[in-house]
Amino acid sequence: MNLPLDPVALVLLIPIVAAALLALLPGYRLTARLNVLASFLTLQAALSLFVTEPPAPGLYLLVDDLNIVFIILNTFVGFTTSVFSANYIAHELEIGRLTPANLRFYHAMYQIMMFGMNLAFVSNNIGLMWVAVELATLTTVLMVGIYRTHEALEAAWKYFILGSVGIAFALFGTILVYMAAQPVVGEGYDAMVWTLLITHAATFDPGILNVAFVFLLLGYGTKVGLAPLHAWLPDAHAEGPTPISAVLSGLLLNVALYAVLRFKILLAASPDAIAPGPLMVTMGLTSLLFAAFMLYRRRDIKRLFAYSSIEHMGIIVFAFGMGGPIANFAGLLHMVMHSLTKSAIFYAVGHIAQIKGTQRLSSIRGLTETHPGLGWGLVIGVVAIAGLPPLGIFMSEFLVVSSTFARQPLLAIPLVLGLLIAFGALLLRLTGVAFGQPRGSIAPVEASYMPMYSHLALVLCAGIYLPPPLVAWFQHIASLLG
Repeated sequence: MNLPLDPVALVLLIPIVAAALLALLPGYRLTARLNVLASFLTLQAALSLFVTEPPAPGLYLLVDDLNIVFIILNTFVGFTTSVFSANYIAHELEIGRLTPANLRFYHAMYQIMMFGMNLAFVSNNIGLMWVAVELATLTTVLMVGIYRTHEALEAAWKYFILGSVGIAFALFGTILVYMAAQPVVGEGYDAMVWTLLITHAATFDPGILNVAFVFLLLGYGTKVGLAPLHAWLPDAHAEGPTPISAVLSGLLLNVALYAVLRFKILLAASPDAIAPGPLMVTMGLTSLLFAAFMLYRRRDIKRLFAYSSIEHMGIIVFAFGMGGPIANFAGLLHMVMHSLTKSAIFYAVGHIAQIKGTQRLSSIRGLTETHPGLGWGLVIGVVAIAGLPPLGIFMSEFLVVSSTFARQPLLAIPLVLGLLIAFGALLLRLTGVAFGQPRGSIAPVEASYMPMYSHLALVLCAGIYLPPPLVAWFQHIASLLG
């Protein structure tokens, strides 16, 4: 196969080449357009994985049915965020919050971040996957602090320090997996190749695998934003540029989740190892309940939706922890719907904060009257993320709840309680923001509505009708997850 035409190679090469160009080219408009073009070409390369024969697994790269879902979702949201970012960052330049040098740095880091996330998804080497996750994390750390204010730098440092704890735990867990594989597979690269690990997992030392998974869940769980390892996430959302908030909630959390799922499959393949499900159920349910209550105390609109991300990642981890065909299907669907919906919400919130000059909820009122395009987009997004029909998250939450009632009725009680508490908090906040007495600036906004409404349209379509081929594909992936 000719490497330059290989879709897997293009998914990796396009962002890294674009990052080098963006770091050198002057002029905001040129770099913004190149950022959008590179993201679009990466999306096209990812979509071509549907119609081309994937390359055979190698020592470093792998494309299978599981990671194709993550790659396509990642590149699609990456593209729409780059379109939103072009208008958003232009306004930041106009008001002096960012300089042209900041913008070159921002766009270059954006493509390096996309490269890191794509590399994590296609890695067939667990050590390379760890490096890729950390590369994506470090680029977002730098972008969170790009405003250079005291609050932004504090948020970036908190993100870096807590992320470093996750880095250490995940690295130690990865080393333990290598130690478990080494007596069976041999030393060197082979003991870190995923396709070889899963083939021989049943013969690995279950004791070492058990300890490894605990460290991996804690390490990568820090990146997922699971309570009590979540403290970096609200600050990073509140103080960084809003496109990075959209990427954090819509994409980066999924990268760490993907790593957890890979190791969950590995642990499940060892008959004498502990079941990974109860650990994931516990952390998922804890995150859901904690975030649901914390939603009532938020006064910053970006922090509000940051805690909503913690809530929904808890639901997703809970579903995958429950396992089985229905719960896995629901977790996969919920992950996709959350990424699309939450990024759409942040697209609206970014422009709203620019109009009002604040992120304080008390200063944002009556948006459906003053800015109906943004206001009604936010209403649809909040209704969707709250889990109301006929939008897609209602479908995935219904499947999670019904599966839990059928298998573990006692667990369904705190699950439903957490969902209802979060539902009440979101609708309480939405009422004033969207329909209250208008307050603050009513200046017109120059916004690109395409990214927000395209995401919301997909979420609505998924709630009404899922095409049979998509259902069959998700069912197949759910069976792979065990």
